[in-house]
Amino acid sequence: MPSPGINEIATVTLRNRTGKAADNMKKNNAILYYMQKSGSYKPVSGGRTIVQELEYQENTTFMWYSGYELLNVSPSDIATAAEFDWKQAATLVTISGLEGEVQNVGENAIIELLTLRVKNAEKTLQNNIAIAMYSNGTAASGKQIGGLQLLVADSPATGTVGGIDRSVWTFWRNQSWSAVTNGGGAMSASNIQSNMNNLYLRCSRGTDRPNLIVADNAYYLFYLQSLQAIQRITGTDQTGAGFTSLKYFGGGASADVVFDGGIGGGCPANHMYFLNTDYIYFRPSKGRNMVALDNRDSFNQDAMAKPIVFAGNMTLGNAALQGALIA
Repeated sequence: MPSPGINEIATVTLRNRTGKAADNMKKNNAILYYMQKSGSYKPVSGGRTIVQELEYQENTTFMWYSGYELLNVSPSDIATAAEFDWKQAATLVTISGLEGEVQNVGENAIIELLTLRVKNAEKTLQNNIAIAMYSNGTAASGKQIGGLQLLVADSPATGTVGGIDRSVWTFWRNQSWSAVTNGGGAMSASNIQSNMNNLYLRCSRGTDRPNLIVADNAYYLFYLQSLQAIQRITGTDQTGAGFTSLKYFGGGASADVVFDGGIGGGCPANHMYFLNTDYIYFRPSKGRNMVALDNRDSFNQDAMAKPIVFAGNMTLGNAALQGALIA
């Protein structure tokens, strides 16, 4: 019986590997891990854009009345929708005829070579998506996903998010707290908790409170140092997932404070993001969530390539419950 050809081996190898790729990606950084835990990881089945329905004001018919006074029966427009464009990304696994049929002879040898390249392609795609989750969406001529620097902006009264102009619509502005401008001094271990408390309260509404705080190197270190005089409180679940994390207690509820800087971390310098993951989402396409496409055989080269692709974006359901702590 003849041994399998290089294309067949590549197809089987990619199928075996990429079946777990999407799940690996969800645990690749703190934001995705917590979105998976909280239900904010919401794949999309299709559509021209990714539509995020949202409420933007209260029902305007509310009134106090007396006796037979007429009630307000006017229609009340309370809902709208933000639209987010699809963003696409890909990495390619390639193998030449020389590598597959001359240098790495035998099925096992080819599988070893392909597995190495597939793992690298997956990590490359995962790492770039993780970094983009903190971006403002302008890289690659605007083809990058819109991350936290767009959705939870340092200057929330400017820019357009999901087709809604923040300079016009105040409901669509996130919270922002500057240590210098609002707190009265440069961020340090001695004042970081006071700054965090102020932003936390701004992002709170009834039982809706931030449940995830992601920090860069400097701000995480300041918070860590501020706790050294007391017992340090760590979270076990996220630590088990590979994240360096602490707890923040405020307003009767706790939030996980997660270090998302370090080597290759995407959190921008001197930032802490206070997130309510009930209202901010990562929305990949169900059909293009780290999926391997068919082989691409070159017509003018002795080589084969297989793309691993992603499509999706981050979306926002309530901006006012999210916050950025800045210098």
